[in-house]
Amino acid sequence: MTSGARRRGATTLAGFRVLWVAVRREPVVFTLSTVGSVLFAVLTVADAWVLGWATDNVVLPTFEEGEVAPSMLVAVVALFVGVAILRAVGIVARRLGAGIMQYRMQAHTRRAVTRKYLELPMEWHQRHPTGQLLSNASSDVEAAWAPIAPFPMALGTVVMMVIAVAQMLAADLVLALVGLLVFPAVVVANVVYQRLASPLMTRAQRLRAEVAEVAHESFDGAMVVKTLGREAEETARFDARVRELRDVNVRAGRVRAAFDPVLAALPNLGVLVVLAVGVARVGSGASDAGDVVTVAYLLTIVSFPIRAIGWLLGEFPRSVVGFERTRAVLDATGAMPHGVAPAPVAATGAHLRVDHVRYAYVPEVPVLRDVDLEVLPGRTTAVVGATASGKSTLTLLLARLLDPDEGAVRVDGVDLRDLAPGELARVVAVVPQTAFLFDDSVRGNVTLGAEVGDEEVWAALRTAQADEFVRRLPAGLDTQLGERGTSLSGGQRQRIALARALLRRPRLLVLDDATSAVDPEVEQRILASLREGAAATTLVVIAYRKATIALADEVVHLDRGRVVDSGTHAELLRRSETYARLVNAYEEVQA
Repeated sequence: MTSGARRRGATTLAGFRVLWVAVRREPVVFTLSTVGSVLFAVLTVADAWVLGWATDNVVLPTFEEGEVAPSMLVAVVALFVGVAILRAVGIVARRLGAGIMQYRMQAHTRRAVTRKYLELPMEWHQRHPTGQLLSNASSDVEAAWAPIAPFPMALGTVVMMVIAVAQMLAADLVLALVGLLVFPAVVVANVVYQRLASPLMTRAQRLRAEVAEVAHESFDGAMVVKTLGREAEETARFDARVRELRDVNVRAGRVRAAFDPVLAALPNLGVLVVLAVGVARVGSGASDAGDVVTVAYLLTIVSFPIRAIGWLLGEFPRSVVGFERTRAVLDATGAMPHGVAPAPVAATGAHLRVDHVRYAYVPEVPVLRDVDLEVLPGRTTAVVGATASGKSTLTLLLARLLDPDEGAVRVDGVDLRDLAPGELARVVAVVPQTAFLFDDSVRGNVTLGAEVGDEEVWAALRTAQADEFVRRLPAGLDTQLGERGTSLSGGQRQRIALARALLRRPRLLVLDDATSAVDPEVEQRILASLREGAAATTLVVIAYRKATIALADEVVHLDRGRVVDSGTHAELLRRSETYARLVNAYEEVQA
């Protein structure tokens, strides 16, 4: 059941469950914050006792006798200063503890969500928009733990309310009962406020995620938007979501603006009634002036806990929505299991075996069917096929971004599913067609933080035929490439991405049309350079160009998810009309 469909009580209970998660994780910090809050609450009430005692023992005697004993004056000042200092200590402990607890929970949840993103397979990510995932890790996390800030204060104010009411009853039972008549009015006002504000806050939280989704999609597709002249339409689409979010926030603000003055005014009205009744009782001798002052002051205090609890409850709708959205990620199934096997180690390229693999994104609609192939160490295999034949899906399986529904992918006889976490990256590297570069220097994009010398970086760049253009950049290896490497051409980005993979000396290198944006002459030099060091690397190349395919030791022809033929390029040209038509079509188009 969604938050919008919950009854108010269920939302409140769910909100306290969210807080209990934080309390269990951070018990020490929570205790520190709560002790500070209770200390503040007790000393705030103590102010009323000091005020009443000072009225009866210092203020009134001064009016009656015209003087006050210095010792009494010192005692009053010491009491007020002592209470103020200890109360300040309580405030610092409460706020510091609540802040630490809140930010620790936010950091912990963000790490957990991000870790889960990395564990989940690509098919899960393909079903969830990037903007939604960004919202889960940012605004949803903030909303989930927002109640932590007022929670210790609310607990402390409960203690404050209990002590204050007890002290009021002890000071003057009649005045206390008169003052406490304001409680029902304050409770009703809070209930009305919660019922009006909660749906608006819940809707606003959901709209924040939608705004993030639309914004990310528009920014990520900036080239499409600009080249097709869709700026106005995208602006209008974003504007509609932003306006809706604005309107919901404005309505929530109006509700709060209407009820805050009411909640502030009710206790003041109660104080006026207490003073009016108190004056009459002092005149009749039924009460002392100090008792009237004490009860009036305590009445202003006891109204604060109710408002503080209201602030806490007001955060619950957003908190529950945010927590549910993050839990939906953390509870997602399909995370890839790992074994404990280490990565195979050898001085030669990896021995790849794909055993009768089947994979389907949609059940009963397989993309790969009974794929069976073998690539011997140090050999180069080109995978050729028409669009939607399953080539890119095969590369995802080789990198274990997907797991086969049936069959197995093995490297040196070890099933990829049996490798320990992180071990596969020591053996296999994949360079996709779309090269992703970070907003970092050339060096940073190639090394990705690995501790290697510049000589190794330049060697990888040379193999990828990228060293010449990198030397011409303004700062060489230190040149900042901008977000997604926008300062480079498509072919240059592909070569940087290839150098990044080569730096790790993979024993199996998979190129998913990774040189498609490179001119044929440079591509030939890249592949020739890779083949020179092929003894230590096994190559699997998704290829379209005939010259590229011809360099492979073996060609695998995929058609509708099946391996329909394999052999050398020349052999397949002779015996397969479909293959010949496929590879020649590309050359004809290019001509």
